[in-house]
Amino acid sequence: MALKIYTKTGDQGQTGLFGGQIVSKSDLRVRAYGSVDELNAFTGALYDQISLDAARELLFEVQHRLFSIGAHLAAGPEMPIPTDLRESDLLLLENAIDSMDAELPPLRNFILPGGHPQVSATHICRTVARRAEREVVALHLDHPIDPLVLKYLNRLSDYFFVLGRKIGQDLGIPEHIWKKRAD
Repeated sequence: MALKIYTKTGDQGQTGLFGGQIVSKSDLRVRAYGSVDELNAFTGALYDQISLDAARELLFEVQHRLFSIGAHLAAGPEMPIPTDLRESDLLLLENAIDSMDAELPPLRNFILPGGHPQVSATHICRTVARRAEREVVALHLDHPIDPLVLKYLNRLSDYFFVLGRKIGQDLGIPEHIWKKRAD
């Protein structure tokens, strides 16, 4: 017999963690893994938009790591689930950042998101990654989280920023420089 997709637990604003603990949907743990899930969805949307094979391959790996992070965060204390993150996952992001950055002009100004749908999509991923990181850091203050998760989310937002610049350059899209209003 197939499991039903609805449990009705959420009808009263609650949800269950792995391990059975019932918590409010506003619980910091739920917000943290919800933001990671949202990031995973936006990463999939970005994957669908771009044609850079190396980036697509890495984004697919990122989605798997984000799913693992989500499971780690959704686990209650009575049933912890370790992530499958490794230091090599950080190195993969760092190497991709360094490789793309070597082909880009030095960053001398703040740039505004936009200019092309693919560039905008990378900035959406970047900002959702930053939010997920903030929520995981807040959760970590009360419930220790694998430190590699914090590092990975931090590096991932950097990756999305540089990927946006690289995509823009490859498409011939000029960066929109932020200019402070001169009053």
